[in-house]
Amino acid sequence: MIPKSEIITAETYQGYLGLVQENDFRDAIDKNTRQFRKLLETIPRRKYDYAYAEGKWTLREVLQHIIDCERVFAYRALRFGRMDATPLASFDEIAWGAHSGGGVRRWKDLLEEFNAVRESTKYLFDSFSDEQLRFAGEANGRPLNAFTIGFLIPGHVRHHMNIIRERYLK
Repeated sequence: MIPKSEIITAETYQGYLGLVQENDFRDAIDKNTRQFRKLLETIPRRKYDYAYAEGKWTLREVLQHIIDCERVFAYRALRFGRMDATPLASFDEIAWGAHSGGGVRRWKDLLEEFNAVRESTKYLFDSFSDEQLRFAGEANGRPLNAFTIGFLIPGHVRHHMNIIRERYLK
């Protein structure tokens, strides 16, 4: 197992990485999967289309955002895991959110899609050797590797879980 001290610690990642206490990203992803599914089960139907402020996403849109971001993170991990050093561009999550269609999707379909994407993510990371996990490329003009992404994925979801609890379910 690669020690957690080998995480690439670019400042932009710290908010998400700081939310992950586990030392093994696989454990973090598994625990996060269980916790997020449990949280999603507690959300009442009347809240699916709720936004806590003008211009903020509804819960459907938040879930679509989480799915989209996990796909982006997994793609980046795949590129680095295949030892591809081609710099990867950022993406505009606000534009993606505005054009995702998440707000009109069925809640059940979003849940199933999250589950499918998460399972795919787990298979992808299980396929990587330590060498592949450590290979550093560049995303958004910053160094990154699949190992770090393995912690960013549950950290990003935990970030949104906190927002859901604090702003959507109160």
